[in-house]
Amino acid sequence: MESRKKLDLLALSSVPLVMTLGNSMLIPVLPLISKKLNIGSFQVSLIITVYSIVAIILIPIAGYLSDRFGRKMVMVPCLIIAGLGGAVSGWASWQMDDPFMFILMGRVLQGIGSSGAAPVVIPLVGDMFKEDEQVSEGLGLTETANTAGKVLSPIIGAVLASFLWYLPFWFIPFFSLISVLLVFFFVKVPKKKEKEKQSFKEFAHCIKDIFKENGKWLSAVFAVGCIIMFVLFGVLFYLSDMLEKQYNIDGIHKGLVLAIPLLALSVSSYAAGKKIGESKQLMKMVIVIGMGIVTISFIALRVQHSFLYLVAFLVITGIGIGITLPSLDAIITEGIEKEHRGTITSIYSSMRFIGVAAGPPAYSYFMTISEHLIYYISGGVSFLAVMIVMLFIKPKNNPQKDSDTKRMPKLA
Repeated sequence: MESRKKLDLLALSSVPLVMTLGNSMLIPVLPLISKKLNIGSFQVSLIITVYSIVAIILIPIAGYLSDRFGRKMVMVPCLIIAGLGGAVSGWASWQMDDPFMFILMGRVLQGIGSSGAAPVVIPLVGDMFKEDEQVSEGLGLTETANTAGKVLSPIIGAVLASFLWYLPFWFIPFFSLISVLLVFFFVKVPKKKEKEKQSFKEFAHCIKDIFKENGKWLSAVFAVGCIIMFVLFGVLFYLSDMLEKQYNIDGIHKGLVLAIPLLALSVSSYAAGKKIGESKQLMKMVIVIGMGIVTISFIALRVQHSFLYLVAFLVITGIGIGITLPSLDAIITEGIEKEHRGTITSIYSSMRFIGVAAGPPAYSYFMTISEHLIYYISGGVSFLAVMIVMLFIKPKNNPQKDSDTKRMPKLA
C-alpha cells in the first residue's frame, strides 16, 4: 500500500475513532449520570439509544447522498453537526437543573452527524483502492480505529467524569474538530468519470434490483452485523453496571477493566484485516469461527462467572467479534458495484446501529430478571449468527472475478 494512501487512510480512520469515542465514552459514565440526574437504568440507556435510532433512520439517506454528491461533501458537514450535538448536551448538563431532555436533544444531533460520517468511510475505502486485498487491508485499519476507539473510550470517559460528570459531552466537539481538519486536508477522494446523475426513482429501482439479485447474502450480513453490535453494547452496559454494583469498581479502574476485552477486539480486528485478503470463502470461514468463539465464551460464562472468568471469557468474546467485523466489511464492500457501494454499506451500518440502539435497554431489562438470562441471550443470538452465515452466505468455489465491478460471486 503506497505511503500516500496510508496517510489518507490514517486521516480517514479518525472518523470511526471519533464517532466511537463520542458514543462508547459514555458507557462507563452512565451509572454516574443516572445518580446525578436521579433517573433509572432504562432512562439512562436512552442516551445511547436515541443517538442510534436517529442514525438508523438517516444512514441510508446519507449513503445515497454520498453516492450522488461525493463522500467528503457528506462527511465533513456531518462531523461538524456531531460536534454541535456534543456541545448541546454538555451545555445543558452544565447550566440546567433538569438537563435530561436537552441531553437527549444533543444526542439526536450527534446521531444526525454520525449518520453521514462513520458509515461513509467503508465505501470510500472501497473507492480508494483497485485491488480487493488492499480494500480488505484498508478496511481492517479503519475497523481497528473503530475498535481502538472502543478501547480508549471507557478509559477516557472515566477519567473525564472523575473531574466533572458531564465533561465527556464537552470533549465530543473537540474530537470532532480534529477529525474535520484531518479529513478536509488529508483525505483525497479519487476522481470519478462524469456521468448522468440518477433520479431518486431510478436509484430506488437500482437498489431493488441489487436486493433481488443479492438479497439473501446481503440480508445475512446485515443480520450478523446487527447481532454483533447488540451483544457488544449490551454486554458493555451490563459490565459497566455490574462492576460498580457487584465488585465496587468505578472511575478509572472500571474504565481499564472495560478496555481489556475491547483491546483484544481491536488487536484481533487489525490482524484479521491484514490476513483475510480477497477470498470470500475465507471471509465466511472467519465469520463462522469468530461467532462460534463468542457463542462458546458465553456458554462457559454461564457455567462459571467469577470476576476472573468473566474478564477472561469476555476477552475471548472480543477476539471472536474482532476477527468477524473486518470480514463482514470486506464481503459487503467487495460484493457491490462502486456506484451503489455507499448506499448498501450505509444500510449495513444502519443495521449495526439497530444493535447498538437495542443492546443497552434490552440488557437493562434482562438484568432485572436474571444475570443468567444475559448469558443465555448472548450465547443464543451469537449461535444464531453462526447459522445465518452457514445457511445464507455461499460463495462458489473459484469464482471468476470481474476487476471492474468487483461483484460478489454468484451465491448458491
